[in-house]
Amino acid sequence: MQKRACAFAILAAGFTASPASAYTAYVSNEKDNTMTVVDTATMQVVKTVEVGQRPRGITISHDGKFVYLCASDDDTIQIIDTATLEIVGTLPSGPDPELFVLSPDGKTLYVANEDDNLVTAIDVESKQVLAEIPVGVEPEGMGVSPDGKTMVNTSETTSMAHFIDTGTHEVTDNVLVDTRPRFAEFKPDGSQVWVSAEVGGTVSVIDNAKREVVKKIQFAIQGLRAETIQPVGIAISADGKKAYVALGPANHVAVINTDTYEVEK
Repeated sequence: MQKRACAFAILAAGFTASPASAYTAYVSNEKDNTMTVVDTATMQVVKTVEVGQRPRGITISHDGKFVYLCASDDDTIQIIDTATLEIVGTLPSGPDPELFVLSPDGKTLYVANEDDNLVTAIDVESKQVLAEIPVGVEPEGMGVSPDGKTMVNTSETTSMAHFIDTGTHEVTDNVLVDTRPRFAEFKPDGSQVWVSAEVGGTVSVIDNAKREVVKKIQFAIQGLRAETIQPVGIAISADGKKAYVALGPANHVAVINTDTYEVEK
């Protein structure tokens, strides 16, 4: 039986994950420049792979054959064969690639380059840069709509979500959110984008058609100060009914009803 795979990136303040249902996990380790491969059935480390400097963002090709990994201090994207666990190539990027997202057709990788305030669009097959798109200061989170027509980037210092037309590679709208936005995640039907704000302590729900915030979700955990509740990672269930938000130092994952916006857990 062919194994599926999922990727995790261990960052300074959280993690990201590809959709669930996987047998192999790939974890980027920023501090020691490695990628750990874990068999999730046995919870055993299969291999630790030496990679580039300060590995951060990580994702998997839609066919499961390759891992793409941001070697942030090497200013490059490394390509790792999931069968051999060998580095088999690189993709270009700008300075300090942080996070990225793969287009639904698997042909284009969109990379947030923190140090030069650009999003780079890369053709995966030809390994050529298609466009460099100016965005706000310290670009970080990346999300792409299910139809592949719209990409969203968050800029931490500018506190904005930038909507980018993937056909023209131009920013079409900028939506102000709370302080230090980190992740952007589309609902499966493409109707909304959910953006976490680490310092602001909120999640902004943005209407994709109107390009405006329709709801700000706040969090409270008994016994914890508000400043310790820092929303970072976001994942939305395949049916679009639940959102899961990692709350950083609070050591808690919030479960949110996406229809009522109620924090259920």
